[in-house]
Amino acid sequence: MNTSIDIRVKKANKIYHEGDSITGTIVIQTPGEIKHEGITLTMEGLVELQLSPRNVGIFEAFYNSVKPVQICHVVMEISGPGKIPSGKTDIPFEVPLLPRGNKTIYETYHGVFVYIQYTLKCDLKRGFLAKSLMKMAEFIVEYKSSGSTKAVNKKVDFVITPESLEGPRDLGTIPRFKISGLIDSVVCCISKPFTGQIKIEHTEIPIKSIELQLVRVETCGCAEGYAKDVTEIQSIQIGEGNVATNLYIPIYMIFPRLFTCPTLITTNFKVEFEINIVVVFENDHLVSENFPIVLTRA
Repeated sequence: MNTSIDIRVKKANKIYHEGDSITGTIVIQTPGEIKHEGITLTMEGLVELQLSPRNVGIFEAFYNSVKPVQICHVVMEISGPGKIPSGKTDIPFEVPLLPRGNKTIYETYHGVFVYIQYTLKCDLKRGFLAKSLMKMAEFIVEYKSSGSTKAVNKKVDFVITPESLEGPRDLGTIPRFKISGLIDSVVCCISKPFTGQIKIEHTEIPIKSIELQLVRVETCGCAEGYAKDVTEIQSIQIGEGNVATNLYIPIYMIFPRLFTCPTLITTNFKVEFEINIVVVFENDHLVSENFPIVLTRA
């Protein structure tokens, strides 16, 4: 058995809020006694920004001006130089989750071009002849429900017809149809489902599928300008085949953890979200309606 290190936080769900103390144990298992030069624990929160390949040449200054932003950083000495006995050794730790200087703590978010991550890293330093050991573990940061903006219901009624579609279109090739519906609220609590209903009032060509698509809109930039990228998070089918007309179809979507966060607007980056309702006809013609939404924690 080789020597191993593990970081175990006390909370099973690994969710913490600003101001909390992150407590847990460092578990070291070794087949025999080992010497070490010291054990340290680092708590770090980083915001990493990057541009999509199509924008790299446009914003050359971006890479020079926007490096990973360190929003919290604490290094603790767990143990000075000494020895670890054979078997299992548990070392307790406690680290405060506080921002660094005038920085702001944001929620954990795993995006494509914006990435906000919080980690604990344990380093067991050994002499020149032995390899040092390192273990990293991620924990989740969320806003406190009481401290964030409360979601206020903002209902939206919609009607989709060939004439209401945005952008260039040839009305001669678009089938005649009328789709109506209701979004219960475009200001949404992230821990509650996105809901509403949709009704096919009439259509010339049978429908193949109705889909609900959640997309992220990530904007990164600096003084030179901003680059906006839209990518899909998830897509669910809410109607299959030629659905009956004048029948309300429920709209229901859960916001996935980590891949969504409360809508975030800062100086260097923005994270926003949109919902697309996509209707595909049997001749593969596709129409969609876009709804920008605001996510909150409360």
